[in-house]
Amino acid sequence: MACKTVLVTGCSSGIGLAVAVRLAKDELKRFKVVATMRDLDRRGPLEQAAGSALNRTLEIKELDACSEDSIRSCVDSIPSRQVDILVNNAGVGMIGPLECQSIGAMQQLFDTNFFGLARLVREVLPDMKRRQDGHIVVMSSVMGIQGLLFNDVYSASKFAVEGFCESLAVQALKFNIRMSLIEPGPVITEFEKKVYEEADGMDLAGTDEETARIFRQVYLPYSRKIFAALGQTPEEIAEQTLQVITADSPPFRLQTNRLYTPLTALKHADPSGRLPLDAFFKMVFKHDRVFNASLGFLRLLRGRGAKKAA
Repeated sequence: MACKTVLVTGCSSGIGLAVAVRLAKDELKRFKVVATMRDLDRRGPLEQAAGSALNRTLEIKELDACSEDSIRSCVDSIPSRQVDILVNNAGVGMIGPLECQSIGAMQQLFDTNFFGLARLVREVLPDMKRRQDGHIVVMSSVMGIQGLLFNDVYSASKFAVEGFCESLAVQALKFNIRMSLIEPGPVITEFEKKVYEEADGMDLAGTDEETARIFRQVYLPYSRKIFAALGQTPEEIAEQTLQVITADSPPFRLQTNRLYTPLTALKHADPSGRLPLDAFFKMVFKHDRVFNASLGFLRLLRGRGAKKAA
């Protein structure tokens, strides 16, 4: 593989940082990474993680996914505007009762998670078409396949991402452009910690007492258990992203966490859609002991898998 220019968004922390550093430190030196973030004052952790790769195989640039001018300025600064691989990772989260979310906050989330992707693809796609080559890698989520309790708006944004990419991928193939959706489940990052910290102090006055109780006493404790049992590290996601980028025939979809696959498979097992709804309802509200036991079993499997990998 000749040296490819990779533009990665959302690199100040978490998955974006891990992907940028992993590609920049590729043993075969196959990549020149343009690692971007909205606020360059937050570049410190990336610079530290990049180490000797900084300003060699990794360059840090400003890019705000919510600004067409910012995106264009960043792409224009790349020699010949040649972005061989785009890794769209910038995103924001939102959890909680729908009644407690403002329409403005929902629009801001979509502006980053969906329209940010659309802006980036609109900027790099014409050049990729002219070169008849390119790879667009999008950090999606299992919540773009299966909606989850109290993740209504975030899940909706990821469903939009999935539909956008699935539709565009057909046209892209005509121009020899590959598209890949990376679909993590729970990932232990500062991004996730911030979302749940904000949830702990969330004003629930806009909803009824029972919904508030379910959110505080059922959803939040269950979510922490799921993260403890199934959570991956950003470095694990980065490694799998590298495998997708370097594959001779990259997959269109990749779920990074095999332990989560049975949950998303429920959706395709019943065309009526009742099976996953009933399963999640019973798991959360009726069979909490089974739920806890299942998580313990999955944690055991994950531990054994990690030992084998080591």
